[in-house]
Amino acid sequence: MSRIGKQPVPIPAGVKVQVADGKLRVEGPKGKLELAFHRNMKVEQEAGKSIKVTRPDDERQNRALHGLTRSLIANMVEGVTKGYEKTLKIEGIGYQARMDKKVLVLTVGYANAVEMPPPEGVTVELKDPTTIVIRGADKQKVGQYAAEVRRVREPEPYKGKGIRYDNEQVRRKEGKAFSSGG
Repeated sequence: MSRIGKQPVPIPAGVKVQVADGKLRVEGPKGKLELAFHRNMKVEQEAGKSIKVTRPDDERQNRALHGLTRSLIANMVEGVTKGYEKTLKIEGIGYQARMDKKVLVLTVGYANAVEMPPPEGVTVELKDPTTIVIRGADKQKVGQYAAEVRRVREPEPYKGKGIRYDNEQVRRKEGKAFSSGG
């Protein structure tokens, strides 16, 4: 039995859960999320207090889907109650970000500024011109948008310039050393 899959997902107060025809809808103070789970998985709500995921047999694919489905549901419940947040830092002289209406505009050393509209359900906030905070209820959307923003100018190892996650350590390399031998 999957150690993760067999644990029920507790439903906190203020969260509404609906399970119908292969779809799970979770609604809470931070938003609404929907998941179409695999047809082999059986998802049921137990007395309004928790969600339980069961599998039909111990076939390899079903074992894998069991833990995955439970984790996705737990992430949905956490997303509609607490929400998810990713912080990005911009390093480099003249590198900065600004908001133009709801679009994130990055000035990171290219000839033109890069405009990045956030997906639906994701909000972008700037603490200062070099700190970007991405928030949302859907863990996957928040992480994907943060990765796309970082990809615009990944941190380079020689000067450390670029966009990095707040807790990311960039391995620095030494540049070419010129010797007077010869």
